[in-house]
Amino acid sequence: MIDLASLRSVFRSVYDAEPRIFSAPGRVNLIGEHTDYNDGFVLPMAIDRRTVVAAAKRTDRKVRVRSKGIPTSEEFDLDRPGPKRRNSWLDYIEGTAQAIEARGAKLAGADLLIESDVPPGAGLSSSAALEMAVGLALSSLTKGDGLTRVDLALAGQHAEHSYVGTMCGIMDQFIAALGQVDHALFIDCRTLAYRAVRFAIPGMVVLICDTRVKHELASSGYNKRRLECQQAVALLQQMIPAVRALRDVSMGQFDELESRLPELLRRRCRHVVTENARTMAAAKALLASDAAEFGKLMVESHRSLQNDYEVSCPELDLCVDVATAEPGVYGARMTGGGFGGCTVSLVKREAVPSLSAALSSELERHFGKKPEIFTTRAAAGALEHD
Repeated sequence: MIDLASLRSVFRSVYDAEPRIFSAPGRVNLIGEHTDYNDGFVLPMAIDRRTVVAAAKRTDRKVRVRSKGIPTSEEFDLDRPGPKRRNSWLDYIEGTAQAIEARGAKLAGADLLIESDVPPGAGLSSSAALEMAVGLALSSLTKGDGLTRVDLALAGQHAEHSYVGTMCGIMDQFIAALGQVDHALFIDCRTLAYRAVRFAIPGMVVLICDTRVKHELASSGYNKRRLECQQAVALLQQMIPAVRALRDVSMGQFDELESRLPELLRRRCRHVVTENARTMAAAKALLASDAAEFGKLMVESHRSLQNDYEVSCPELDLCVDVATAEPGVYGARMTGGGFGGCTVSLVKREAVPSLSAALSSELERHFGKKPEIFTTRAAAGALEHD
């Protein structure tokens, strides 16, 4: 947990000003992977690891940024947008600021100091946590900006598209902005309608295993998968003109038409269509506190991501195999964009020590990697601290 008093103290010494403190969480997606940019359904929850931003308003339009523990600082001018895709963490910050301005808010300059305990590159959406914490800080320092939390999420998504080059869906920014304590959010990524689903199954905890395999979504197969889905939609529209996205294809329609799709696109479609169905079923299981059904759907989701969507990796597959063989584990799957990162498991509290030991032992034995393993709970979205 980040020491807010220490962050305030460092801010004062660096900027000689009194800051306000804002934060936003990382997230774990319980189920519904690679469905968000297909206008589908997702079921993420915010986790209790956060990116924290200490911020003070400036009298000009410059934004100065420093990360705690790093002696150098970066800056940009809101009136003179910098180059896009510097391949730097500043892309997320300036991209979010410029996207907020494009939505009609006139931001003031600010001094920012950032600290985070959301592991980067782990599939827990450290980038969205940064975007939403900075976005809330900058917009809150500007009175009367009129931005809603949904506006903030959309600004963060736009930053990813324009400044970073990752054509992500809306899920990560949405849950970072709107997460609720002890609840997952079931989100319709087309309409942005959502409902909170209480996630407090007695005796159950969520365990995250960070494989330490880093992924870079902008340079990985993530954008390629999105393009493949668009190609599939173009073919399906010739058979079903009403299809705007893979979300519009029912299980029955897919079963009828799959033989008319190229083999690669068929498998990509099969994942998205079945994953949407699994996500809706999982939300119902969660409402009923049915851990066994929820866990079964998690494993099915992983196998689909592994075999049809091909975004897993050997380390993630091993973690799922190890977890599902352990007593007291209801289900496990990779979480996030894939190509590395984390698995998430639904496990009985008393089984956490044995599962953690098994995961650590097997990853080290097979791959020479020592994972980070921790339990988490559903946390609040972006907020200002007292």
